[in-house]
Amino acid sequence: MPRFFTEEFSADKTYAVVSGEDAAHISRVLRMKEGDSITLCDRNATDYMGIIRSADSGRVEVEITESRPSAGEPSIQAVLFQALPKGDKMDLIVQKAVELGIFRVEPVLTGRCVSRPDPKSWARKRERLQKIAWEAAKQCGRGIIPQVGELLTLEEALSRMAGYDLPLFFYEQSRRPFAPLLGGQWRSAALLVGSEGGFDPEEAEQAKRAGIPDVSLGSRILRCETAPIAALSALMFQSGNL
Repeated sequence: MPRFFTEEFSADKTYAVVSGEDAAHISRVLRMKEGDSITLCDRNATDYMGIIRSADSGRVEVEITESRPSAGEPSIQAVLFQALPKGDKMDLIVQKAVELGIFRVEPVLTGRCVSRPDPKSWARKRERLQKIAWEAAKQCGRGIIPQVGELLTLEEALSRMAGYDLPLFFYEQSRRPFAPLLGGQWRSAALLVGSEGGFDPEEAEQAKRAGIPDVSLGSRILRCETAPIAALSALMFQSGNL
């Protein structure tokens, strides 16, 4: 059944409206019409099943018949703190992280980041990344649209990570295996992954001083766009979300 995000619900949640680009897609591309079934999500992890009562290219009106928790949301709240890679690699990272169940992506500037956008270019890049997150969330049946945050310093990232049940610093020089750390019943996790070249030793010491354990993804050196996907896949599998 076609599924779309909207926040335009009546106060009693018996009626909803889809407008803009999605309304055009419903009426023009899918050619849905009055009487067709549709699923809407409120971006807050609840799905609403309904019947279309009217549809045109600018507005689709839906009568709600049933609601239920979004099945696409994992039981663990995982946040990816990703050191900013060069080129368009962040596009892929955001897309796949959303598909795998990430709650939020926090871009981080570290010492080995080649990409160092100015505020104006970062605003444009962030807007594009947020659209990628929205498209991925819609495609894979998520109940929320994961947000892409502002650029953080490493110090800011480590400070935020300390508030999660399972904060992990993925470091290529670490000898601590990843798998044993996944055995607990974690409600939240923060994963810090490097850009090209990983992290320098001082940054590893900084993470250690902040109480964030370093961890290895194995003996093979993974690309910066592969490492977060591998880490998140392992976390979701071990927590019963894959």
